[in-house]
Amino acid sequence: MATKVPITDLAKEWLRLDKNPETRKEIETLLEGNNTAELEARLRQRIEFGTAGLRAAMEAGFSRMNDLTVIQASQGLCLYVLEHVKNAKERGVVIGHDHRHHSNDFARLTAGVFLSKGVKVYAYKDLVHTPMVPFGVKSLNAACGIMITASHNPKKDNGYKVYWENACQIIPPHDEGIAQMIHDNLDPWVWDYKSFENPDLVDPTEELVPAYFKEVDSLCIAKEANAASETKFVYTAMHGVGYPFAKEVFERFGFKPLIPTTEQVQPDPEFPTVAFPNPEEGKGALALAFKAADEAGASVVFANDPDADRFTVAEKQASGEWVLFTGNQIGTMFACNALDNWRSSGKSDAKVAVLCSTVSSNMLAKVAKTEGIHWEDTLTGFKWIGNRAIDLEKDGYNVIFGYEEAIGFMLGDIVRDKDGVSALGTFAQLAAKLYKNGTKISDYLDSLYKKYGYFSSANSYFICHEQETIDRIFNKMRFGATPQSDETGRFVHKPLYPTHIGEHKVANVRDLTLGYDTSKKDGVPSLPVSPSAQMITFYLENGCVFTLRTSGTEPKIKYYLEVSAATHQEAESEAKAIESAMCTQLLEPEANGLQYRQSS
Repeated sequence: MATKVPITDLAKEWLRLDKNPETRKEIETLLEGNNTAELEARLRQRIEFGTAGLRAAMEAGFSRMNDLTVIQASQGLCLYVLEHVKNAKERGVVIGHDHRHHSNDFARLTAGVFLSKGVKVYAYKDLVHTPMVPFGVKSLNAACGIMITASHNPKKDNGYKVYWENACQIIPPHDEGIAQMIHDNLDPWVWDYKSFENPDLVDPTEELVPAYFKEVDSLCIAKEANAASETKFVYTAMHGVGYPFAKEVFERFGFKPLIPTTEQVQPDPEFPTVAFPNPEEGKGALALAFKAADEAGASVVFANDPDADRFTVAEKQASGEWVLFTGNQIGTMFACNALDNWRSSGKSDAKVAVLCSTVSSNMLAKVAKTEGIHWEDTLTGFKWIGNRAIDLEKDGYNVIFGYEEAIGFMLGDIVRDKDGVSALGTFAQLAAKLYKNGTKISDYLDSLYKKYGYFSSANSYFICHEQETIDRIFNKMRFGATPQSDETGRFVHKPLYPTHIGEHKVANVRDLTLGYDTSKKDGVPSLPVSPSAQMITFYLENGCVFTLRTSGTEPKIKYYLEVSAATHQEAESEAKAIESAMCTQLLEPEANGLQYRQSS
C-alpha cells in the first residue's frame, strides 16, 4: 500500500512549480495558518482531464483552475497532438477565450506552450463565442482547438474545452491519452503571458468571423419576409459574449434590431444580476429580459448562455404569463422546421438524419419514424452527437439537425457542435413566419403534439459534493441496501435493480456504467460504456423512461424523465407522480444530504 504523501510536501511541490505570486500566496497563507483541510482539498487530488476537458474553481491548487494547471494541461495536450495528429506542427492549434476572470491569461499561457514547441498558433485575441473555435479548426484544418470557458457555471469557475482535428470535442481514448501525457509533463517548460505579442502567433478574427457568418447565411431562407416582420424580439446575453454575434446574425437575416436587456448584454465576469448565469435554470434567470420585453411590448425573449453556444426562447401568452420552453420542446420545433425547409428546397429526404442525446425527448424519434427519416440517439454531450454526425455523413446521410435537452442545438454542418447564434437566427425566422400567419410559438408546438403525441418531461438535479455519497446512491440502485463485495471492493453478485418505481413495474434497465442492459439477450448495451461516470436508465412498463447520471462538469446528480400520453394533462400528471416516486425511492435526498436545485 502506497504511503500517503504529507500535505506539507504537496504544498512545497506546488510552491516549487507555481510562478504566479497570487496563487503562491494562497498556498503560503494556508500553510502559515495550518489549514490542513483546505490544503487537502486543493492539493491532494489533481484536476481531472476528461472528455469535457477541465472545469473547476479558479484558485491555487492541483485540483483547481489556475495558471499552473492550465500550463500542465497544455503541455500534455501539445505533446499528445504532436504524436497523434499528422503534420500537427504545421496545421496548428486554434485558441479562443471568453470574458471570465483569468480567461485571457489562460489563453495566453496556452498559446505560449504551443509556440514553445514550434506549433502554429491561431488565437482569437478578442472575445469569441465558443463555436468560433471548432469553426476555426474546420476552416483552417488545424490539429486541435482549445476554448477557455466555463460556459454557464458560476463566476468562480473556469474551464478548458478541447476539440480534436475533426472539429469535434474529444472522445475516448483521447481523453485518457492526454491525461497521461499531462501527468508525465508536470514541470512547466514556459510561463508566457506575452504570447499574444509573439509575431509567430496569428489572430484569425478578421478572416474567420466573416467566414462563419457567411456559412450561417445559408440558414436564412426568408430574408425579405424577415425584414417585413413586425415581431419584436428581446435578447439577453446573460452577461456573456453573445451580443455582438447576436446583433450580426439578426442583421444578416434581415430583421429589425434586437431589443437588448441592457443590464445583461455586456460581458461581465461578475454576473451581477443572476445567481446562476444559465438561461436553462428557469424564469428567474430571465426576469430582467421579461421586464424589458414587457416595457417594449414584445412577446418573444431569446437568451444565450455566457459563451453563446446554448440558446433558449420564452413567449408571453394571452394571459400575460411568460412560458419558457424546454430544450426538448425547442429541439422538436427546430427539427420539424429543419425538415420542412429541407423538403421545401426540393431535396430528397431519403438519406436525411436527425440526432439527439439519449436523455433527450423520445418525441424526436416519433417524428423521425412518422416522417420516414433516420434518427439515432447518442451518449450525452455534443462530443458524441458531433462525432456521430460525421460518421453518418461518411455513410451518405445529411444530418440536418442534432440537439441535447440542455438547450444545445446543431443546425446543419456549420459546426458539429452546439451553436446558440445560428440557433438564434434560425428560430427568429421560424417565429416571424408563425406570427405573420397569426400563430404563436406555443400554438405551433401544440400542433406538433397533436400530430406526434404528447410528451411531458420532468428534468432536474440535486447537488452533491461527496463522491462517496454519489457512489453509494447508485450502487444501492444496482445491488440493494446491503451489497456484498470482495477484498478488491468489487460486488460479488449480479445487479438487482428495483422491480417497481412506485406502483409502476420496471420493464428494462440500461446501466452504462457497468455496461449492462437487461433488454439485450447478451446483456450488452448498444451505446458506449463509461465506467468513470454514473448513468442508469429505467424503462417502465407504462412507457415512461428516466435516466439518472452524474455531471462531468458540475457536482450534480441529474435526472431526465419523460412520459407520453394521449393528452398533455395526462402526460404531465403522470410525469410528476413518477418523478416524486423516483426521487423518494432511488435518490432519498434527505437521508443522503442532497441539496435541492435552487431557484435562480
